[in-house]
Amino acid sequence: MTTEQAKTLSEKAITRLMEALERGQSDALKSYLSAMSRFHRYSWGNVLMICSQRPDATHVAGFHTWLKMRRYVRKGEKGIVILAPMVGRKKTDDTLTEDAQTRLYGFRAAHVFDVSQTDGDALPEFATIKGDPKDYAERLEDFVTSQGIALEYDSGIAPAKGLSSGGKITLLPDLSAAERFATLIHETAHELLHRGDRRMQTTRTVRETESEAVAFVICEAVGLDTNTASADYIRLYSGDKVTLAESLHFIQSTAAVILTAITAEGDAAS
Repeated sequence: MTTEQAKTLSEKAITRLMEALERGQSDALKSYLSAMSRFHRYSWGNVLMICSQRPDATHVAGFHTWLKMRRYVRKGEKGIVILAPMVGRKKTDDTLTEDAQTRLYGFRAAHVFDVSQTDGDALPEFATIKGDPKDYAERLEDFVTSQGIALEYDSGIAPAKGLSSGGKITLLPDLSAAERFATLIHETAHELLHRGDRRMQTTRTVRETESEAVAFVICEAVGLDTNTASADYIRLYSGDKVTLAESLHFIQSTAAVILTAITAEGDAAS
């Protein structure tokens, strides 16, 4: 595949991605967001407490919150201790003042449970990419190595599927072949596009939109079923059609570089 062929292919793919974004949230994304909204955002101190007691925790909630999601904490499971704030109203001589305000006056120990400690209805899942990337997966790994980027696997990055940290990409082990391929492209796009000065010149919305759009283009090119995964991901980071349009040059040029590299061997053999 030549660079021009890659650019033409990416133009068509990005047009489809824009159309998907214009259609609004998919049913899968709506269900996922509804479920995720039930999980509280914990303070940094509580995050450390959770990690120290259960390093593999992914989604934690209280006993009654799990019940509302039709999941049940298994008998005998040990709760994860966190500090819950206690609030009350400011008093003067045991009488509420006219401008009484809710105030934090301490903390108490509370217990939460990880999803792995519960049974019941399955949690809605984020849309995933499916299919077989075939030999393109190995060629992609070769390309990453040729760029001087180290590739590692670590279950400790969960719930993230992949991380880009400037010269190194870390992937979550045990991903499906399609998810591993798509995630590696996404993180490779970060490495190519968002290191150096440009990282400071872009917002997180722009960076995530660009990387996921590159992943979408290449996954489509090698025949993977992307369903709503890329559009949902971009919406999750507040990206939209306008964001895509403004980053079109960066998306196309990066997708072309990767596509040319991973299809060159196949083209030469045909």
